[in-house]
Amino acid sequence: MRKSMLKPVVASTLSALLIFELSGCGTVIYPDRRGQASGRIDPTVVIMNGIGLLFWVIPGLVAFAVDFATGAIYFPSGRYAVAPEALQRAIKDNGEIDTVQLQQIIEQQTGHSIPFDHPNLQQQPSSPELISQLNILPRA
Repeated sequence: MRKSMLKPVVASTLSALLIFELSGCGTVIYPDRRGQASGRIDPTVVIMNGIGLLFWVIPGLVAFAVDFATGAIYFPSGRYAVAPEALQRAIKDNGEIDTVQLQQIIEQQTGHSIPFDHPNLQQQPSSPELISQLNILPRA
């Protein structure tokens, strides 16, 4: 490779690494963790940010700041959420919720099974107002 062609390749590679480091490792790798306020710190993310800190001090500090600010540096809290759009299939034509379908969706999305027949489970009736707030429409 000629010397004149080597400069743009090195410059592009270093620019790409710098941009990746500026965005914060945990934020890029674990976007689903964003929004957490606290928890146990993930050592993998800390090590990756630390490696960036060894090579470039300012971008490494920015990566730590971004990951702490977004919450991506923390392990998941153990709480799970399902997007309202995914729940669309569980609503019957008349607006009632199909609990069997809902249980399947929750298990599929979170990997956890919720026993809807448990005696301590309190099920509240849904209202059209709640469903409209979630932008979920009954099938027509």
